[in-house]
Amino acid sequence: MITQCPIQPNTTFTYRFEVSGQEGTLWWHSHVSALRATLHGIILIRPRSGSSYPFPKPDVEVPVIIGEWWQRDLVKVDNNFSIGGSFDDNPAAAAINGKLGDLYNCSGVAEDNFVLDVEPGKTYMLRLVNAALFSEYYFKVAGHKLTVVGADANYARPFTTDVIAVAAGETIDVLMLADAPPCRYYMAALANQPPVPDPQIPVFVTRGVVQYKNISSSDAQNCSRDEPPLMPAMPDQHDTITTFYFHGNLTGLQPGSNPLLPQVRERVDERLFLTLGKGSMCTHNKTSCKRGGSSESFEVAYINNVSFHLPETTAVLQARYHRGGKLNGMNGGVPVQELPSRPPRAFNFTDTALIPVVPGGRMEELEPTRKATMTRRFAYNATVEVVFQSTATMQSDSNPMHLHGHDFFVLAQGHGNHDAARDVRSYNLVDPPMKNTVQVPRLGWAAIRFVADNPGAWFLHCHFEFHMAMGMAAVFEVDNGPTLETTLPPPPSDLPKCTT
Repeated sequence: MITQCPIQPNTTFTYRFEVSGQEGTLWWHSHVSALRATLHGIILIRPRSGSSYPFPKPDVEVPVIIGEWWQRDLVKVDNNFSIGGSFDDNPAAAAINGKLGDLYNCSGVAEDNFVLDVEPGKTYMLRLVNAALFSEYYFKVAGHKLTVVGADANYARPFTTDVIAVAAGETIDVLMLADAPPCRYYMAALANQPPVPDPQIPVFVTRGVVQYKNISSSDAQNCSRDEPPLMPAMPDQHDTITTFYFHGNLTGLQPGSNPLLPQVRERVDERLFLTLGKGSMCTHNKTSCKRGGSSESFEVAYINNVSFHLPETTAVLQARYHRGGKLNGMNGGVPVQELPSRPPRAFNFTDTALIPVVPGGRMEELEPTRKATMTRRFAYNATVEVVFQSTATMQSDSNPMHLHGHDFFVLAQGHGNHDAARDVRSYNLVDPPMKNTVQVPRLGWAAIRFVADNPGAWFLHCHFEFHMAMGMAAVFEVDNGPTLETTLPPPPSDLPKCTT
């Protein structure tokens, strides 16, 4: 309901898009309810013919999609979260490339692992995708180092590590040299989560196997097929520092090589400070009610204390094209409003005393949240800076924020409350990484800049499904440019209709 209405049952729609200027790994997925949990796939963009990777070409490329195994009605899951969530709405397991792995025995015997056969001395590019609804994942391969070379279809300056942190919706490209003693090794994926007093969900971990081919007789004595593979030592599930440093290590491939970088260095036309958190609304559209976990209110997620409400009859982009403007002032009884540049009030956003949802708690006076269909319009070619501030309001989770239609430069991240006068000195304007998803740290902040050079209506949202379903989203609209090539084209003839 942002760029289009959903594809209706028994109908088809063909997407046409350009991938020029992007190389690496992307993924596609459903954006209706929580159906992307199982309706997704990978997109590999290789260098054009005659070009090469900015690193030695790998011998083999391997998609590695980390996902979740659900045994619940995903439409109901999404609906439940839109009215406050349910502690029962959790996935049943984690998976690598659709395989649950031998930690699970759903049928009474160990489930199959995803198995990667490797040959000594060869280099494997693992194209990691986190397609999970709920969690960021740590990924390791026992006995092997991993060299990060890209993220979100943009090259990065290579760095070597033994652990990868891949946020929900994020892609990471890594090179793995098969240089360990020929044997069998587990690749493992572990979901992290904030510690108590945040609400806790089950621990999700899955694993596949890296298996060396043609093990010689001299190696066989040290590698019995009857022995389990070597398991890597994983970070603690509550360790959120490892992801902070992992994402802080990402930089652009070459200083100053991106043609948009001079513009984002020289000027900023719009600045937004967006707080990400949870609040509450009164049931039955009441204007006042008891909060602090009362049945008179329900939890919502927000950006700047406004919980996003999807359009109900007309997609944002269609309204803009056909009406020459935007959605009407009301959308199903919910106002259509401009996304505020700042939250309505300042407070200690990362005060952990705000986490517990209890009657009379410190959070209760901060809970009131309103619902609106929020959009923010930018002139074509404007430079936009957004500072995302994670908060401790009712929870202290990180927030993987994703913007459709644009890549952006990640300038900096930090813990605590963002201080513009202090933290701007830490901005990387030399070789910032270019991404489409930024992991805003738990109880911290992240600063990005992008050039609004793609006319249209673009969804901005947290890639945790429960946050998005509860309203942590908005729409960025970009005006037409001065030429035909920079003007929004008319809708295609097969554009889906909102009803059959």
